[in-house]
Order: sequence, then structure tokens, then C-alpha cells
Amino acid sequence: MVIQKFGGTSVATSERREQVIDKVLESLNQGYKPVLVVSAIGRDGDPYATDTLIDFAENVHERIDSRAQDLLMSCGEVISTTVITQALKARGYEAEPLTGAQAGIITNEEFGDAKIKEVNTHRIQEILDENKIPVVAGFQGVSKNREITTLGRGGSDTTACALGAALHAEMVEIYTDVEGIMTADPRIVPNAKTLKHISYDEVCELAYQGARVIHPRAAEIAKRERVPVIIRSTFSDAEGTVISNAFEQEEIEIKGDKPVTGITSRNNLVLIKIYPKAQQKDATALGCFKVLADAEVSVDFINVRPDLISFMINDSLQNKAAELLDEENYNYEIFNNYIKVSIVGAGMTGIPGVMAQVVKALADNEVSIYQTTDSHTTISCLIEAEDEEISLCALHDYFKLGD
Repeated sequence: MVIQKFGGTSVATSERREQVIDKVLESLNQGYKPVLVVSAIGRDGDPYATDTLIDFAENVHERIDSRAQDLLMSCGEVISTTVITQALKARGYEAEPLTGAQAGIITNEEFGDAKIKEVNTHRIQEILDENKIPVVAGFQGVSKNREITTLGRGGSDTTACALGAALHAEMVEIYTDVEGIMTADPRIVPNAKTLKHISYDEVCELAYQGARVIHPRAAEIAKRERVPVIIRSTFSDAEGTVISNAFEQEEIEIKGDKPVTGITSRNNLVLIKIYPKAQQKDATALGCFKVLADAEVSVDFINVRPDLISFMINDSLQNKAAELLDEENYNYEIFNNYIKVSIVGAGMTGIPGVMAQVVKALADNEVSIYQTTDSHTTISCLIEAEDEEISLCALHDYFKLGD
């Protein structure tokens, strides 16, 4: 069995949908039973794209509650499943469309960012036993209370990996408009190249640090359940990038001279600086982090000094964090002109001097570093937003990732 996930650009036009069907038929000819997961058709501005549906509702009334928004956003994938099912039938193959709920994707009720709690594969297995192709709406599920939920941006990847784990699939193929995971964003780094292999740990780190390679939760599921994943293009025969654990040890052994696998950046962050009052210095750090944690605001790049506490959060949480800090009467500032640049590589583990090389590469290009973090497989630097492109290109060249 193989899970095949097709993104919005892959199903956007009738010509592209025919290419999708060709990929499905390839798996059938290779002896696999395919289970399809599809995203909404196209992107913002296209008639059935998720963002278009949201704009349509907000034009009627600007306020749409999270429950109603999830119900609306699930429609794009439902339309897509029906269209792909019809395309398969037109080519002579029996198929059955399923919503996330019908496919057994059970979630909590965190509307807009729901977490999968379990997967009941009974309905999908019945369809497979009838020699039909299940076509599942990605990005969505249903709660125990029968509320329709969505899994957050990129949630179709999560659907695919969750089904892959639950159905014990031999692999999950994620089809997109690029030929695999690249060493950097090619729109910023022109000589970025496609990776043939990458470990679970590396792809999880790249995803969490901002690379749009696979949804972070999907990467975590694949890692935890050891589901082999292949990222490849719908529009070419390129082999793509294999994500698995089998390559991990070899990666560490052979990369002593090239410890970095990929480079990425996150620019959807804001920097918050809190200035403790003299009589509250000891209590401020504990207090502010507890307040944020209780409100489920995740923080990054933490720096604690007697006269300053700084950290970064997702920009989507900026207003929420500001309200919390105001309630506690903290003296703080918010800055929007910083980004995080990260290098990721399993080959860095145990190799001294990589941080020094990062600092040199950026210093040689007159990029100021305001803070760093270092883990076994990731080094991140806080820099000014205007230095994003030069930093990514400098690091990519310094570590010879384009060779």
C-alpha cells in the first residue's frame, strides 16, 4: 500500500489532474494499492482555494467564528476529492471520495489547528477490499462531538502521514510542484540543489525552523512511526527526496567535511523585550514565562539577564502576548525587524567549530548576529530581516551546499 498526497497546485487544472492520475496509475502498475489524500484546488484567488472561500464569507460579514470557519475551510478539500474521483472514473478506475470524518480522522476541538487523536481505518479498508481507490480530503477531521475541524496550514501532509502510519503503508509519497527537498529556498538561493536523502531528525528540524518542505506535525508522525516518506514532483519523473531513518547513520559518518544538510529561515516571528522593574527582577522571568505558558504561547530564543528578558514568538500570537503582558503590567517592547536563520545537519553532531564557521560566514558579509542557539543538529542566529537573503546565500556557499 502507498499513500499519495497531492497538493493544491497539483490538482489546480484539468491538465494537472491528468498528471495526478498518471502518478496513481504508476503505483497501480507497480503492484501497490494507492490511498489518495488531496488538498483544495489551487491557491489564493483560484475559485475553490481555501483562502478564496474565507474571503467569500468575510465579504458577507467580517467576523467568522472558528467553528464556522473550519466548516467552511473543509469544503475546498471536499470539492477536490470529488473532482479527482471523477477524473479516475473517467479513466476507467473505481474510486470513492471521503471527507476527513468519513476516513476516520478523529481530532480534538482546537478549531483551525486541531491535533489528530486517532485514525479509524475501517471505511478505507472496506473500499480497498472492494478494489476501489479511496480519495481522502486532507487537512480536516472530526471531533468526538462530531464537529468538523481543520489541521492548520499544510495539514494535508499530516493527514497523509497519519494514514500511512495507521494503515501500515510501505511509503507515503507527497507530490508537490518542486522535485524534492532542497538545500535552501531556491527563490532566495539560486544554486540550491535537491537532496536525494534526508533523515527524519533533519527534516523535522528544517520544518520547525521554517522550511516549507513538509508540515512539522507530519514530519513528527513519520519520525515517530518510522513511515518512509518521499517528496517528489507531480510534473516530472525525478526521484525526489527520501525521508527515512536508514540513511541517518551513513549521513553522520560521511558528512564530516560537509556537516550541514540544509539552510532555512523564519520571518514570521516577533522579538519581545521585557525590562524588569528593580523590585521585581527575580520574579519577572518566572512570572512572564508562566503567564505565556499557561496561555499556550510558545517562546523561542530566550535570553534572561538581570536588566532584560527577551524572546521570540510567532507573529500570529503578538496581540495575545501583548494583552497578557499588559495585564501583568510588564514594561516591554515588541520588534518586527528580526528573523531567525538556521543551519541543519545530522553531520554536525560531535564536530567542533561549526558555530565558529557560521559566525565567520556571516561576519565576512557584514551581517550582525544578535543571538545564537546551538543544538545537536541545528544552529540558529537572530539577525536583522534585511540581511535574510545575504545570510542564506553566504551560509549556503560557505558550507558548499550547491556543490
